[in-house]
Amino acid sequence: MQKTPNIVIVGGGPVGMVLSLLLAKQNIASAVLEARKQGAANQDTRALALSYGTRRILEKLGVWQVLAAHATAINTIHVSQKGSIGRSVLRAEDYAQEALGYVLSYGALCTVLNAQIAQFPIIQLIDEAQVESISHDLNHATVRFHHHGEQFSFEPALAVLADGGRSLEEVAGLRRDTKEYGHDALITKVSAELPHDNMAYERFTANGPMALLPNGERDFSLVWTGKKALIEPLLALSDAEFLEQFHQQFGDRVGRFLSVEKRMTFPLKLSQLVAADTPHLVVIGNAAQTMHPVAGQGFNVGLRDAEVLAKHITSSMAALGSSDMLAAYRASRKTDTKNGLLFTDFLVNIFSNDILGVSALRSAGIGLFDVVKPVKRHLVSKMSFGK
Repeated sequence: MQKTPNIVIVGGGPVGMVLSLLLAKQNIASAVLEARKQGAANQDTRALALSYGTRRILEKLGVWQVLAAHATAINTIHVSQKGSIGRSVLRAEDYAQEALGYVLSYGALCTVLNAQIAQFPIIQLIDEAQVESISHDLNHATVRFHHHGEQFSFEPALAVLADGGRSLEEVAGLRRDTKEYGHDALITKVSAELPHDNMAYERFTANGPMALLPNGERDFSLVWTGKKALIEPLLALSDAEFLEQFHQQFGDRVGRFLSVEKRMTFPLKLSQLVAADTPHLVVIGNAAQTMHPVAGQGFNVGLRDAEVLAKHITSSMAALGSSDMLAAYRASRKTDTKNGLLFTDFLVNIFSNDILGVSALRSAGIGLFDVVKPVKRHLVSKMSFGK
């Protein structure tokens, strides 16, 4: 085990790896502690929705050229509500962007980031590291962990918790405000009769929103959300029964659905850490805030956390981990994070109920949104860059 670096990143997922790489590009060393064995996530087929701004972060790292071969561009987003004629369409060409976003598997991203980390000796990647405690005082943080049966302790000037929300914030003594929606998300991959033409669909129903994202030549990644009592039984259906129920909710825009892969569900919540002065300890990504997947914001907000934190670290090495430095970082991320949380919560509250009269208002709102260009431009900027 090498000596303690000034920066220890707890969590070797994409957000933690991107932060370490951004720092390495500035010749700043870090250690990354990852609970899983290195490469364990490389076969993970779960789909990530990357914003156009996230692509630009990955371009800075020099990895996008490799990732592009595995990514499917989203050139158009079609927004509609079941049972109404209101709809809105967003096109990348209207906003001078190559794409509105991209769909990429979690495993493909991890494979490329792991390969890039191997090119930087100043990144100390420690896999199979089980963190037991994280604490901090006015002088440094303390991270205690087990690695291959031995116990170790690092005392960095800055500990970054980027564990993806695996409850290590409790280990660090932090508190979280959480709103349970009582909804689950079902994720899977489906093939359709018609080609997707790089169009993504956001479909709102009385039971909850669903997203259909182009993924591959003819396939789509599906995120179907709704009350747990409605989503959980979908796991027990045969493939044919599931596809029939999905078709009833989604409609005929891509023809019949031909096949479905393994289905998984997970509970949905909105949560964020309670603001606190934590010198020498900072939390980023899903460990700092968890959003409903309705607008695909969570992962992209997390990567923007990493990008902005890297800038603050680079410009504040003399005061690394100080209360002033971390307060400045949190202030710089407050608006983006707050807007992302409010936006996704708003969509869930407005589009996940069937109160009398609300459906007609939603339909009119979607139709009006389609013709109010400044509002559409603002939304695309928010989704792409967090602005």
